Amino acid sequence: MKHLMRIWPKNTHAICCISLWFMLLDTSGLFALLHRSESQHRVAAAYYQNAQRRVTHSYVLAELIPLAQARGSPRKPVLEFSNRLLTDRSVLLIWVEEVLHRQALDLLSARPDKNYSLCDAVSFVVMREHGLIDALTTDRHFEQEGFRRLLA
Repeated sequence: MKHLMRIWPKNTHAICCISLWFMLLDTSGLFALLHRSESQHRVAAAYYQNAQRRVTHSYVLAELIPLAQARGSPRKPVLEFSNRLLTDRSVLLIWVEEVLHRQALDLLSARPDKNYSLCDAVSFVVMREHGLIDALTTDRHFEQEGFRRLLA
């Protein structure tokens, strides 16, 4: 959590309430946000607008493009959306490097009974490291790890 406080200026909200203002952006949440025809679009947009800061990582962005392609989305708007996330000052984008990748692999090894993706595992590690509770996601795996799935 100290890491977040160094990156962004202190705000008027109490630190104990940081989970109410910060959320992780997962692939399914970003897809719902991007596509107005998605059933969860309005809810995703409301959560996104109400969050003061948003956290995501490079593996989520890497997953978003093939997910959108698999669902028949035009490539250009998806790439434009991804590029906007790279420069959005309200989004902390964590680039996954070797240490974080290995921590995620360790989490997967510790959960042989779960069907988590590597991207999920990176998200869980990031959320724990930054004290996040809320995830803009439809993925039930977040609940299995004790986080709050904002899109049901």
